Amino acid sequence: MGGRASAFLLVGFAALGLGLASLSAQTADAPPSDRKSGFDYMGPDSQAMQKDDLSNPGMLGVLDGEAMWNAPAGTTQKSCAACHGDARESMKGVAAKYPLLDEATKTPIDLVGRIDQCRVDRQQAAALPREGRESLALTAFVGLQSRGMPLAPPDDARLTPFRKAGEALYTRRMGQLNFSCAQCHDDNAGGHLGSAPIPQAHPTGYPIYRLEWQSLGSLQRRLRNCMVGTRAEPFAYGSPEFINLELYLNWRARGMEVETPGVRP
Repeated sequence: MGGRASAFLLVGFAALGLGLASLSAQTADAPPSDRKSGFDYMGPDSQAMQKDDLSNPGMLGVLDGEAMWNAPAGTTQKSCAACHGDARESMKGVAAKYPLLDEATKTPIDLVGRIDQCRVDRQQAAALPREGRESLALTAFVGLQSRGMPLAPPDDARLTPFRKAGEALYTRRMGQLNFSCAQCHDDNAGGHLGSAPIPQAHPTGYPIYRLEWQSLGSLQRRLRNCMVGTRAEPFAYGSPEFINLELYLNWRARGMEVETPGVRP
């Protein structure tokens, strides 16, 4: 992260710590009618960009993902479509349920992990590097099939300890600045960090196309950005900590509409 961005974050977080940000307490238990997507905090131009598939730059990744869905891969030379058929039918609502429990390991698995599991076990192909262009494209294509549907994380008691671990991470102070996710996204949601609005941290649009990145990016990339901003050592992509946190965030946002691919500033 550059010096200017680091200075911006230091000033912004200091303002939060002193209570100078515009407070708008939004709790994790807010009723669905009070929950807001990051989309709701954007200006009209950015909102229009997300809503128009011809303007949404994330759709370029979706098109790449569709090509991958139909392309033979691995030593089996089977495509995703060879097993799953038309994604518009077979993948409808799928992304809205992840992370869920992997029956083999009895631990949560996210959508990226499931895609790689299929590649390795079914196609006999190499796993795709997390946060790589191909992984993001295929995940965005699968995610698109759930657009407009409610997030529906499984109400599985076996996931409870993992979800609680994610909640503990969300509320835990970390980094040299000693801030938690909750301090920004619950206590100060609707306020500003410098000129940037602070959203409620509902992961409704991932993978998103972020204009700052000029590319698609995953929720875990965004979480890593936040950790760096608090001067914390970010977890590795695909780590249990990130998957537990994603599990909690999706539970917190359950019932909200999937927007994939979202657009954010």
